[in-house]
Amino acid sequence: MSDFDAVAVGRRVLTEEAQALRGLSDSLGEPFRAAVTLIGEASGRIVLTGVGKSGHVGRKIAATLASTGTPALFVHAGEASHGDLGMLGAGDVVLALSKTGETRELADLIAYAKRFGIPLIAMTAAATSALGRAADVLLLLPDVPEAADVLNAPTTSTTLQMALGDALAVALIERRGFTPQEFGLLHPGGKLGAMLRTVGDLMHGLAELPLVVPETPMADAILAMTQKRFGIVGVCDAAGTLVGVITDGDLRRHIDGLLANTAGAVMTLGPKVVPPDMLAAEALRSMTERAPPTTVLFVVDKQKPVGIVHIHDLLRAGVI
Repeated sequence: MSDFDAVAVGRRVLTEEAQALRGLSDSLGEPFRAAVTLIGEASGRIVLTGVGKSGHVGRKIAATLASTGTPALFVHAGEASHGDLGMLGAGDVVLALSKTGETRELADLIAYAKRFGIPLIAMTAAATSALGRAADVLLLLPDVPEAADVLNAPTTSTTLQMALGDALAVALIERRGFTPQEFGLLHPGGKLGAMLRTVGDLMHGLAELPLVVPETPMADAILAMTQKRFGIVGVCDAAGTLVGVITDGDLRRHIDGLLANTAGAVMTLGPKVVPPDMLAAEALRSMTERAPPTTVLFVVDKQKPVGIVHIHDLLRAGVI
């Protein structure tokens, strides 16, 4: 084994799989469009099926679809013959994965789908296989050698399946106009959930807002700033519109005769604000990328303050 070069093998595998992916990309056409339309218009769920490595890929595709707004589940083709066919119903679409298209465990599921008029999408490298012939939509994979060609172990073929599943999921996201906010509802936990939370999820509400009117004496404005402990006070006009803010910087700039002034005379006009439906990650970026940076922002809906968010609130929530 002295002449074995692991790096060379790794590069060869990645190069071969990259070439196969380019071939798959070049071959996409009307069948892909038809599959996206069929899935996008389904009133039920997308049922992924397969066995072996194709089954593992099918589970991943089902998880990706479900997490991006397309209801989906995985049914093992072997278990389908023993009762799991009951998971298929009217309005569903079956997406079956098999490189050869001759996987015998798929036979009962294919027959069931044809009997009850459930549309069948096939992802296979064999157009004339049993699966390919039965399909309503055929997503034909390039019939390329596996990277582990000596053993013919599923490598390149499963890479193609995985990538094509991702292409379907992303096409459906864009077709539906699936938003980050909707995505966040399906991912409430962990780092991803934190990044997809909105300002409205993390802000302090109306009861905690330091607000005064322009005519407020500065002594009272400073008291409001101190009591609420955000280092800022908002100034609202008679209609409740936020017209300005007073920060520590404003106090320093007006230190001469400060207490003889009103809030309206000291405030900074046109303050930076954020809406409640803005992603918390965007709010954090707004705080840190502006010049000069800020640690607190008023949350405004229809020009009226509804909350306030501090950078510490975002960091505690894991938004970094």
